[in-house]
Amino acid sequence: MEKATFAAGCFWGVEENFSRIKGVTSTKVGYTGGLMADPGYYDVATGTTGHAESIEIIFDPDIISYEELLEVFWSIHDPTTKNKQGPDIGTQYRSAIFYHDEKQKKAALSSKKKQEESKRYDSDIKTEIVPASIFYPAEEYHQKYFEKMRSR
Repeated sequence: MEKATFAAGCFWGVEENFSRIKGVTSTKVGYTGGLMADPGYYDVATGTTGHAESIEIIFDPDIISYEELLEVFWSIHDPTTKNKQGPDIGTQYRSAIFYHDEKQKKAALSSKKKQEESKRYDSDIKTEIVPASIFYPAEEYHQKYFEKMRSR
């Protein structure tokens, strides 16, 4: 199994998209990329922690590749807006790829270049590609949020 970590706006929708993919064995939403230790939702919502709402994905590379996950990442959000996705505004909603090793870094940079060259977007891509840091799981009520709402 391998791990991928992405930020693409509100983590509820991001998790919903990735959790449906064959080869993704588990997802967890949380916070990463900032300086505050063990932040909670209300800390991150202030926009002062430096953390992004993120998703940690465990996947089977024999079923789905990291490159295929990157394609999903690009398709589910607007990477051309800085610190904003839809109505959500703030650094916690930024677009970011948090790589776990040099192979992922190379794949992420190549994928971003491919997106830029595709002329799919009218503006420059603002997605950060940075080393993964400590991932702090979000509170339980955020985990599998849409799934919980459907089962009510």
